[in-house]
Amino acid sequence: MAISGFEGQVTGAVEKVSESIVSVASTRLERRFFGVVPLEGQGSGMVLDRRGLIVTNNHVIDGANQVHVSLKDGRTFTGEVVGSDEATDVAVIRLDATDLPAAELGDSEAVRVGQFVLAIGNALALPGGPTVSMGVLSAKGRPLPGTDFIFEGLLQTDAAVNPGNSGGPLADLDGRIIGVTTMMIPYAQGMGFAIPINTVKKIADEILENGRVSRRWIGISGIDVTPQLARRYRLSTEAGFLVAEVVPRSPADFGGVRNGDVIVGADGSEVKHTKDLLVAISRAKQGGTIRLDVNRLGRRGTLEVSPTVSPPVRPLYGS
Repeated sequence: MAISGFEGQVTGAVEKVSESIVSVASTRLERRFFGVVPLEGQGSGMVLDRRGLIVTNNHVIDGANQVHVSLKDGRTFTGEVVGSDEATDVAVIRLDATDLPAAELGDSEAVRVGQFVLAIGNALALPGGPTVSMGVLSAKGRPLPGTDFIFEGLLQTDAAVNPGNSGGPLADLDGRIIGVTTMMIPYAQGMGFAIPINTVKKIADEILENGRVSRRWIGISGIDVTPQLARRYRLSTEAGFLVAEVVPRSPADFGGVRNGDVIVGADGSEVKHTKDLLVAISRAKQGGTIRLDVNRLGRRGTLEVSPTVSPPVRPLYGS
């Protein structure tokens, strides 16, 4: 039976992506009441470039004393963890190898909700190579509690994501990587999440350059204002960032930001969405300030806030 055009596109994409997928096995030592025992973890990863750089999730290698990376061709390497960022759940591993089959990276800003995507990885650590599931891109810019520093939010998909998929790619039907699978919600049906590849590239570059990631923080959480939200709470603006909580003794607290404020501007730029505010905060120089245009109970004013380095935040779930 001949493969149809659509089936051929899917199988071609799977074959292309599978070449760059690796299996990541980690071992960490944990003290139990009867002594120290080794605990093993299993996840996925992908070849970032031909020079031996691998990207995976932080929670796959977190606390590991040893990391072993296996390629599709059967070669196995002991990997060196270059660095990781638990906030975005990204880790970079270096192998003593060259001429590896690097993945083709796409543009996560250009993807569209509703397009078909492929989740490929070592689900459940089953033998026989990577497994594949297909679904649609359900949402973009999906925020989760504690992840307001992921500028683009997360990609949500209904493609099946299982334990062992962590660190594996989410790809389009041209075999380009648009995200790195990071988590699934165990009590939900058909909800998996991936870190946008643009975020992964940015974090990986910073890890390779500085060995770590530092980001600016002002200590607030909240949601985007929508027309529906504005009507419900009788807000005087239909766009902006609604402050739901201010961390005590944070830069925002010291700067006068209060619960219920709607931030509509930052350093001269309009704030319509959370991302607009995050970009402005990220651009603040060390020791500098940002000017926030705030709508409070229908009255507009300006506040000055001095961002600091963000405290660590652990991810909620792992896959």
